[in-house]
Amino acid sequence: MNPETAPQEITTLVGREVYTNNGVFVGEVEDLRLNLEGEEVTGLALHQINAELFGSEATQSRGVIVPYRWVQAVGDIVIVNDVVERVHGDDEAEEEVAA
Repeated sequence: MNPETAPQEITTLVGREVYTNNGVFVGEVEDLRLNLEGEEVTGLALHQINAELFGSEATQSRGVIVPYRWVQAVGDIVIVNDVVERVHGDDEAEEEVAA
């Protein structure tokens, strides 16, 4: 089995740094949000988040949950859409991201 295509345990995501596709640091994966019935990852719970991206509301909380559909690539780091960079000005997205 090819190691690059072999399934990996989801716990390997914990501790990886998350960046936008523009190279802006978002945070570090602390945990995962799962849909057990659908057997899928639905979100990444981040801590040590970039306060400039999320504002004071998120920095006062424990972290944020980023929807997994925003993930573009997973390797040594996790790359997410640049929508995270614009979340501060978008009330609807902010509600979805704030933990």
